[in-house]
Amino acid sequence: MNSGLLKKYTLVLSVTLLTLLLLLLPQTVNADPKPLVMKPFNQLSEQSKQCAACHKDKNPSIYAQWGRSKHYGANVGCYECHQASPEDADAISHEGFDIAVIVSPKDCGNCHSQEVKEFDASHHAKAGQIIGSLDNFLAEVVEGSLMLNGASPAAVNGCWQCHGSEVKVLENGDLDPATWPNTGIGRINPDGSIGACSACHQRHEFDMVQARRPEACGKCHLGPDHPQKEIYEESKHGINFFAHVDQMNLGSAKWIVGEDYDAAPTCATCHMSATRELPVTHDVGNRISWTLRPAVSEKIDAKDKAMGKETKSWEARRADMQNVCESCHTKSMVDNFYIQFDSLVELYNDKFARPGRDLMAVLKQENMLTETGFDEEIEWTWFYLWHHEGRRARHGAAMQAPDYVQWHGLYEVAERFYIEMVPQFIEVVEVAEQNGNHEGAERARAVLTEVLARPEHAWFSGNEPEEVKRARKEAQEAFKARYLNQNN
Repeated sequence: MNSGLLKKYTLVLSVTLLTLLLLLLPQTVNADPKPLVMKPFNQLSEQSKQCAACHKDKNPSIYAQWGRSKHYGANVGCYECHQASPEDADAISHEGFDIAVIVSPKDCGNCHSQEVKEFDASHHAKAGQIIGSLDNFLAEVVEGSLMLNGASPAAVNGCWQCHGSEVKVLENGDLDPATWPNTGIGRINPDGSIGACSACHQRHEFDMVQARRPEACGKCHLGPDHPQKEIYEESKHGINFFAHVDQMNLGSAKWIVGEDYDAAPTCATCHMSATRELPVTHDVGNRISWTLRPAVSEKIDAKDKAMGKETKSWEARRADMQNVCESCHTKSMVDNFYIQFDSLVELYNDKFARPGRDLMAVLKQENMLTETGFDEEIEWTWFYLWHHEGRRARHGAAMQAPDYVQWHGLYEVAERFYIEMVPQFIEVVEVAEQNGNHEGAERARAVLTEVLARPEHAWFSGNEPEEVKRARKEAQEAFKARYLNQNN
């Protein structure tokens, strides 16, 4: 090899090695953050140009988030969303413009009318109607004491941040700090609209990737009474999502399951997103066939039917959810899953929920409980049974989390019913009888006797047929002989 060719070869080799070395070095070493490159403001409205020019310095993070958004790409700026009429309840004068701090669904509906219409039909839109619920009584009265503008801080910082509050405007035009900030999904806005799009689409970027991830729903759907986030994480769906999130194609514009991704579904996949046959919907109950929230579950359309309202049937809703399932699973597997799920809900309803409701009803009817809620032990016991443990079991079955069905669910339901509720019921009746309510005590005992006489409670009442006991004992002995007595 001549000397010129050798020098050329050496130079190429040196450059190649240097390039490889630079690629292998950690990218954060001595690396300054890249500045946000924004396009010129020449296509923005004059109002939004002025807003952005100021907020770029005063609120750089908000400015940067907006700069990454599709709104920015579509020349939708601050003023297009925050503009207000002077007569609006929450309108303020700011730098020569009439604006509102709150961007409500009414505002979003100027461009996203279909999404707002679907949301208005959803159960999410009713979430702010928590004021008369047992949950709110706990937060306002039982937990609350010191008030913030007449509201319990427990409700302000807790319940209302998920359910939403009525946002009030003070006499001086400021938003009442007892009700704002708030991004609860059922927020009642000063302009009369209901909801908060930013509950799911975090402002000011409104990133669809963030809204499609399970964490977006987990802000509210977690905890002892509705642990959907934890249930999802235990399920095979959740395990697959976190293992293969890089294959989820979360940034796809259409994001159709079975076409754009197949690693796993998220909450959005099942409840909202498009399939090959179904469009996107912002009515999160549009594919739900059972309501798992109340003490006794019923089909999702039962209440509307009872009121004579036209509504989408539970069968049609289930067919749509099954359409999502069949993007990944065979029809026979989906059908069998629903048989399993239905059987769990019916077991909970018939063995524990309806009997528990009947026991509490007769105590009320016979004036054995005070009018005040949660001042007697059995009221707490019943609340835990359906509101916490019963919901966990039902949601666990709906989303395929066996530990939530069993140990966090029906096991605790059963312990609560047999070991706490029944003895407490007997004690309440005995006290009432000692106070002279003999006829009421007799009627109450008759209800308990009828409940415990049912075959599903025979193990507890001692009325189990001998052949049933014998068969179970033989099965247990066979298990021991097969697995426990082997000399391995």
